[in-house]
Amino acid sequence: MQEKFEILEGAFVVADAHYSYKRPLFLDFLKDIYSHTLRPTQLILMGDIFDALFGEIPYTHTINQEAINLINEISKEIEVIYLEGNHDFNLKKIFPNIKVFPIASQPLACSYKEKKVLLSHGDIEGALGYKIYTKAIRNHYVLLLLRAVDTVLKNCILKRLDLYLSQKNDCKEFVGLEVFMTKRLLGKYSCDYFVEGHFHQNKMIKMRDFIYINLGAFACNQRYFIVKSTDNIELLEEKNFSKGI
Repeated sequence: MQEKFEILEGAFVVADAHYSYKRPLFLDFLKDIYSHTLRPTQLILMGDIFDALFGEIPYTHTINQEAINLINEISKEIEVIYLEGNHDFNLKKIFPNIKVFPIASQPLACSYKEKKVLLSHGDIEGALGYKIYTKAIRNHYVLLLLRAVDTVLKNCILKRLDLYLSQKNDCKEFVGLEVFMTKRLLGKYSCDYFVEGHFHQNKMIKMRDFIYINLGAFACNQRYFIVKSTDNIELLEEKNFSKGI
């Protein structure tokens, strides 16, 4: 049976930072946590934290090494939970002291003040074709083959991927989100809150069975969230990170 985790008040929740050298502000955010300028009680990373980080591909480790080191250092002081996304996976060896959850272990069941909260990166309920694709790209042997070919080509494939990803618009509005999510999730899960990223929409939807929260992406206006419940705040308080503040 999967261990049930407790979400702490004051935890920071971050989704879809899509960190790369072209999006450096997430590194400053980590530095502020490491230096105690920011003081989360817990750090919950909801996937696609890196634009490209794959366990079997050393080149992706090298280009992200400073951020990887900071996350590992932070994990020595507070609990860090990492839900793998579709841009960052097979990460356990990269983050040995962090609780890493692959797509097969999502949604992750958690509790917060006697409420049941399910956490997911967000790519767990795709069509059959997408599920086959996500399984293939995470396959150990497929990635070893990619590593071998890319090494021969002097990282040409991954550099092209990096260029393509850096040009994507990560902040588009998802028209029809409520209808889509209702069809996708209703009747499948029992919880009080269902929280995920992936779609980058920063919206809350009160469904019949639970409250659905789609997190805003850190890549869009450097949004992150603090776990807090008051009369005016429903589980998560939105913040925007600014360097030096």
